[in-house]
Amino acid sequence: MHKGLRVIGVDPVPERRGMAARHGVEIVDYSKDLAGELREMTDGRGPDAVLDAVGMEAHGSPVAGFAHQALGLLPDKLAQKAMEIAGVDRLAALHTALDAVRRGGTVSLSGVYGGQASPMPLLSMFDKQIQLRMGQCNVRRWTDVLLPLVEDDADPLGVMDLVTHRSGLDGAPALYGTFQKKEDGCIKVVLNPGA
Repeated sequence: MHKGLRVIGVDPVPERRGMAARHGVEIVDYSKDLAGELREMTDGRGPDAVLDAVGMEAHGSPVAGFAHQALGLLPDKLAQKAMEIAGVDRLAALHTALDAVRRGGTVSLSGVYGGQASPMPLLSMFDKQIQLRMGQCNVRRWTDVLLPLVEDDADPLGVMDLVTHRSGLDGAPALYGTFQKKEDGCIKVVLNPGA
């Protein structure tokens, strides 16, 4: 429970599930019937709100995965144009979120989807009266409020243990690779320009 809210976290990566559990989040491993499992955990209703933080890196769609690999073989300019016109994302995580959320619930996307031709179950979304919220992080709006909370090693929100790796800017490319490959328990990297 956080501020009276029940939080259920879903992730295929064991280190991330472990970290979420340390923060009081109920954890669920990704399963074949995740939406059904979430409905069962919520007395058949489904969660009031679902946050999809995965975006176009999501797994679960072999066809879209193949299309992404095929686009990777094209020259950059041609691949960019193809993605702008007919790009399709891997939508398994988003479709699961739409399926799992309760009737009249909210699905929020913080993960970025970039396909112009990504199919959406609009009839089901309309029938369930789903609110869909999305946008790129408007960080600047909150910087002045949030930055003082983490300056001088203060941690009033208790989030500093989310950081698993630290480095100067010269280590950024290698750590990005480590993060992307889900190696060495890498969950959150902090880059310090002065280090």
